[in-house]
Amino acid sequence: MSKIEIRGLKKSFGRKVVLDGLDLDVAERESLVVIGGSGTGKSVMLKCILGLLEPDAGSIKIDGREVVGLSSREREKLMQKFGMLFQGGALFDSIRIWENVAFGLIQGRGMDRKAAKEIALSKLRAVGLGPEVAELRPSELSGGMQKRVALARAIAAEPEIIFFDEPTTGLDPIMSDVINDLIVKCVREVGATAVSITHDMASARKIADRIAMLHRGRIIWQGPAAEIDSSGNPYVEQFVHGHAEGPIQMEVRTR
Repeated sequence: MSKIEIRGLKKSFGRKVVLDGLDLDVAERESLVVIGGSGTGKSVMLKCILGLLEPDAGSIKIDGREVVGLSSREREKLMQKFGMLFQGGALFDSIRIWENVAFGLIQGRGMDRKAAKEIALSKLRAVGLGPEVAELRPSELSGGMQKRVALARAIAAEPEIIFFDEPTTGLDPIMSDVINDLIVKCVREVGATAVSITHDMASARKIADRIAMLHRGRIIWQGPAAEIDSSGNPYVEQFVHGHAEGPIQMEVRTR
């Protein structure tokens, strides 16, 4: 049984069709990376799985249970399975670093602040940050350190499924590789299933067991990460190598 099973997922905004019958499976403890250009529906797919958007049609099952149309109480319980690394980090500027990491433990699970802080400190250590960082505010950290804090928060409750939204956006190549290594390490230590969306092929190759490409609202290719360079799919080859010429046509306005 798949950890996540998506069938016939559809989502439109007005006349714009974003997801058009998407099918996708994610195995337990697998790290799946979904690639695709901007506006292809990667973030919309993620939001549908998380319940932030209601699909127009289709099925999403977690551990074999249908989650489309859950009540707010059932959705809240389901969310305890999830961890999330947001694209911009999404840290709270008004509270200290350890409180950011422990936010879900304290606010979502009612954990004692002292116990939650101990967990936060251990997760900060797991991403290479010492206790001196715990008392700082996000504005006092570099972009790379903020991303590591966001990763520590994503794994704080040892979730069953972790979502990564463009985890290396805005980082230099060296820090991107550091974050990729930490993602691989932390996901394995937690024993989680991971679903990432990105257009960074270096990141995809590093963190994925399997890669799927989303184009025009559907998965057009999927396979082991090691096979991405020999897919034989012209859409995948154009995207992977960053060629302007190919079946993927970008809309460019000219005067």
